[in-house]
Amino acid sequence: MTTTGRRLLMIPGPTEISPAVREAFAVAPPGHLAPDVIEAFGASLRMMRRVWLAAPSSQPFVVAGSGTTAMEMAVANLIEPGDAAVVVNTGYFSDRMVEMLRRAGAAVVDLTAVPGEVPNVSRAQGAFDDVARAGKKVKALFATHVDTSTGALCDPKPLAALARKHGALSVFDGVCATAAERFEMEAWDADVYLTASQKAIGLPAGLALLVVSERAQAVRDARATPPPLASDWQAWRPIMQAYEAGTAAYFATPPTNLILALSVGLREILEGGMEARFALHEHGALALRAAWSALGLRPVPAREQNAAHTLSALHFPAGVDASLVARVAERGVYVAGGLHPAIRGAYFRVGHMGYALTRTDFLMRCVEAVAGGLASFGQEVDGEGAISAMLMSLQRDGVP
Repeated sequence: MTTTGRRLLMIPGPTEISPAVREAFAVAPPGHLAPDVIEAFGASLRMMRRVWLAAPSSQPFVVAGSGTTAMEMAVANLIEPGDAAVVVNTGYFSDRMVEMLRRAGAAVVDLTAVPGEVPNVSRAQGAFDDVARAGKKVKALFATHVDTSTGALCDPKPLAALARKHGALSVFDGVCATAAERFEMEAWDADVYLTASQKAIGLPAGLALLVVSERAQAVRDARATPPPLASDWQAWRPIMQAYEAGTAAYFATPPTNLILALSVGLREILEGGMEARFALHEHGALALRAAWSALGLRPVPAREQNAAHTLSALHFPAGVDASLVARVAERGVYVAGGLHPAIRGAYFRVGHMGYALTRTDFLMRCVEAVAGGLASFGQEVDGEGAISAMLMSLQRDGVP
């Protein structure tokens, strides 16, 4: 069966975007000195603190780039050669952070786990103890809130507390988590939380977004040598401060259409408050898990507490291979193949964050297409039963 017409994007980013965000983005490109850009930029910086639940003294940064750009900025500003860093490693993007830290000259303690698992806090404590026994001090702990490759969810709160206990910084990659998974930057005393525009923020790709604590800014300011200019918080901070104060400043040209869209997207996120936003993703994920279970699909994270609410990473059943992704696409829905090198050919991924979760029809189409793809392998699946299980879960949670 081949479906024509509008395709539905259900990968773990880029994601579907709302009509209002699309409308804001699709205007003729304005200049970075245009009054509406200045207003949107300043409003976005203020709203980022609210979405991140960050302290008033924290500094948001909005820079042209990707999630990898935001990761690189965190490493470049905080880590100098010889610094010790601990990485709570949950997959492909944690591996990327390890590589960045090593290239920066850090001595890295890499706490790895099997795909879908999360190293526990006691292992992280042991890493701090080992570094101390070697006569050094950990400069920073890094963790991936949700690893897009495995769907593994870590709990940042105890990790941030552990870092503070040892006088270290805590840095969290929230690329597949920010504005969807619970993160309380100020209450948990975390130092950096970073993301990109194309995930749960609900924009097209192109913005690196991060919020930095006052403590982390002071660490950058105390560096013996400056980081690369294009990554330097000291270079970008006056620009951010000027836009927030209602005036324009220049260091590098911002992607102005994305700035206009960002203010709309953040406003949509904050409409019902962050508690409602977290609940939307939790309830949506639980409903889809009910559908996947009805289809006989087993998640990569074996423990529910380690399963993200922003994507599903699902093992192929016996008799099904990676061509399932193409067969689902033939039905008008795009899902993603596996990414983690250790299990790349054994699973696929479905993204469910942001605007898509406000559209039950999108979720139904996705489940129907996955069911149809499985059936094309000769699998006995009950697509209608899977959709019913999903709808019952949504209704039970009070989701319209």
